[in-house]
Amino acid sequence: MKNLRLVLGDQLCRDLSALAGLDATHDVVLMLEVREETTYVRHHRQKIVLILSAMRHFAARLSDEGITVDYVRLDAEHNTGSFGGELQRALARHSVDRVIATEPGEWRVLAMMQGWENDLGVPVEIREDTRFLCSHERFQRWAQGRKGLRMEFFYREMRRETGWLMHGAEPEGGRWNYDSENRKALPAGLESPRRRRFPPDELTREVVDLVREHCGEHFGDLDGFGWAVTRDDALAALGEFVAEFLPRFGDYQDAMRDGDDFLFHAVLSPYLNIGLLVPREVCEAALHAWQEGRVPLAAVEGFVRQILGWREYVRGLYWLRMPDYAASNFLDARRPLPAFYWTGETRMRCVRATVEATRRNAYAHHIQRLMITGNFALLAGIAPAEVEDWYLAVYADAFEWVELPNTHGMALHADGGILGSKPYAASGAYIDRMSDYCAGCAYSPKVKLGEKACPFNFLYWDFLINNREHLAGNPRMAMPYRTLDRMSGERRDAIRRDAAAFLEALDAGGMV
Repeated sequence: MKNLRLVLGDQLCRDLSALAGLDATHDVVLMLEVREETTYVRHHRQKIVLILSAMRHFAARLSDEGITVDYVRLDAEHNTGSFGGELQRALARHSVDRVIATEPGEWRVLAMMQGWENDLGVPVEIREDTRFLCSHERFQRWAQGRKGLRMEFFYREMRRETGWLMHGAEPEGGRWNYDSENRKALPAGLESPRRRRFPPDELTREVVDLVREHCGEHFGDLDGFGWAVTRDDALAALGEFVAEFLPRFGDYQDAMRDGDDFLFHAVLSPYLNIGLLVPREVCEAALHAWQEGRVPLAAVEGFVRQILGWREYVRGLYWLRMPDYAASNFLDARRPLPAFYWTGETRMRCVRATVEATRRNAYAHHIQRLMITGNFALLAGIAPAEVEDWYLAVYADAFEWVELPNTHGMALHADGGILGSKPYAASGAYIDRMSDYCAGCAYSPKVKLGEKACPFNFLYWDFLINNREHLAGNPRMAMPYRTLDRMSGERRDAIRRDAAAFLEALDAGGMV
């Protein structure tokens, strides 16, 4: 039997289920660069380069093994620009008995795949993606019958299942979670180690030129591209993180500093999400360092929690709740996305710095995403779909299965509390405590009202006033609502006036 084995751009793993049992003497691996996938949202140009270059390097690796690879480039003559069109053309080139694919990471693409058998006239086998630590069926068993789907309880069950950071039936150190020790501000003068970047090789430079020509209108700088595009380089990035950054990752994972784009973060998510690394090996590398005494427990627990806990949890939730999940809008947020999410042209230094870092790197760490751009979108009532499209477009690690729950549920509370037990809303005081952004800002976090007031301050209280019907019954919101109720009527009126004036200027496209 001759098989056509499809490998997508976020499936660049030699152990991919679609490649299991491959017969190099008969089977053909099909890899496609199609315009509809590079343009359905306006992807950051570095994200496109990363994926296309990594695809081309992966194809070369398979060819070196003696595997026949049918690779269609973005600028190839007669490229139809779609998966369906290119599959039709591939079937005309190859007489095969069956198409084999691994399930994609996006509901839209899965729905497309499920129609291929009828469209193509050949059997199509869609296999489970076995790179993850928790299968769909396993997550469904965990979720069944639960009133709340809290990540912490899922994470504990996965810890027990894997045995990671367990001492018999109990967690190492007597605690499941060291999050309270992962929120330290950066001490003055503390420098993060220099981050290794990977200079583009000839193949990557070809892709850079291609993207520059075909995606010139897309967001993002190209000149600073330094992502790993091969498994060997991704493994080198993993080794560097564990040795140089992980020991202090736990302490400072919530900190922010203007111009220090990566700090002590792993910056491995793009490699995990396209398949150059797999979650088990990444967690085990960190655990090995802890076992050897090179990394403190709080740091390794915080890192493992992000992968074994959060990453697996949001994937499970995405497939459990889609497609209806994306359509919810619990807080009825309707405001269009402000232009400064693309331009960075705002007086708010924290937002400007985050957008500028995003433009430079196709990356910002999770607190910048959640508590700067996400927090502003939540407080200003920006429409969830517009915020989600932006996150999906601008970050190299953004694929819908991971981006949508993080944005829709955690940042915007648009799911009404399925993912998070409360909205992650905060005033300027939090940003001031965890960053150096406020020092050079046109606004002050210590000023609560008036022209110099940090917009996060009055927008926070205005958000609580506007959404009282939705949020006042939430036990985790009781304290801020008690504080709000102790304010005088005059102060609440002033908050409403300042918020209204700011949002009116925002809607008019003014500099805010």
